[in-house]
Amino acid sequence: MHESTTAANTAVLVSLDFGAPDYAESLEELRLLAESAGVRTLALVEGKRQRPDASTFAGSGKVDEIAALVEELEAPLVIFNHDLSPAQMRNLTAKIQTRVIDRTMLILDIFALRAQSHEGKVQVELAQLKYLSTRLVGMNMDMGQQKFAVGARGPGETQLELDRRKLDRRVHLLNERLKQLKRHRELQRKARSRSDVMSVSIVGYTNAGKSTLFNRLTNANVYVANQLFATLDTTARKIFLEGDSHRQVVLSDTVGFIRHLPHGLVAAFRSTLEETAQADLLLHVVDVNSPERHDQVAEVNKVLAEIGAQNIPQIVVYNKIDLQGLDAGVKRDEYGKIASIHLSAITGAGLAELRAALAEVRDTPESDVQVQEWHPLNNN
Repeated sequence: MHESTTAANTAVLVSLDFGAPDYAESLEELRLLAESAGVRTLALVEGKRQRPDASTFAGSGKVDEIAALVEELEAPLVIFNHDLSPAQMRNLTAKIQTRVIDRTMLILDIFALRAQSHEGKVQVELAQLKYLSTRLVGMNMDMGQQKFAVGARGPGETQLELDRRKLDRRVHLLNERLKQLKRHRELQRKARSRSDVMSVSIVGYTNAGKSTLFNRLTNANVYVANQLFATLDTTARKIFLEGDSHRQVVLSDTVGFIRHLPHGLVAAFRSTLEETAQADLLLHVVDVNSPERHDQVAEVNKVLAEIGAQNIPQIVVYNKIDLQGLDAGVKRDEYGKIASIHLSAITGAGLAELRAALAEVRDTPESDVQVQEWHPLNNN
């Protein structure tokens, strides 16, 4: 893992309001993404437009404002809260006279920082190369000199120097490696299936507390931090329910989701996310304190549908009840099926109820397990 230099650790953020209803939440996520990448925000530039400018995305007047601010603050980096075309990025870099990256590059950078396993690193590199392949000509050609800069970590700083043919060969090689890793994981999955072990995947919006819950249930030591994408690599552990060695469950912690997760990342991580699609049950962790929890649940379910996991039974787990003084417990639907569980992964309140719920689902015939849909509760 690379550490950023001090000079590359500051940036001016740019976010334009095109009238989207989730603009404020998207802006807050940009702040959190920058913080997660180790960036200190020097200033925020906002503006309203009906549509992006074809040449510079922000329009000439706003670009002049950004350029003046960058010169005044001596900012080494500008981060746009949007996806920029290669032409827009080149034009902005020329006019602002400093490095410019977009939201996708920032997320890719965080993934490059956090990937620890071989498969995770391959997936991140693949996503970066596919993204950079359209931006090889004229985009920040000095990136090779800034290997520790935000937006230039991972393979990006060296791959920009390769011609497209070499890049395509590298992409092909990485795809072959992912296929091998996928075959290995399928063998593991078949072995679990033969041994009648239920597979449970923990899913949810990033920073909802998935890894904390995973650690509590499995006594694992997965890295936990109050950051977006604190953990990236999928981790699986076997747990036993109610002390019965025959009642085993394989629990998997997965990468967190976010608004507008770049399609390249979803594609690159599809082989890992397919582990979720093959699960018998999903624990959908929701931060009960987040005012945006309904939208966050919708974003997670959108990605689950994209990877073919929309029909897997779900138990909604409302986490962090300790911050609101809510009671732990299980809520059931009109058919008596488990719909949601209120708990605190930090304090442990409600974990016994969750274990009991897993045992109940484990012993329920598949035809009797209901797919839970998202129904906001009045007391949430």
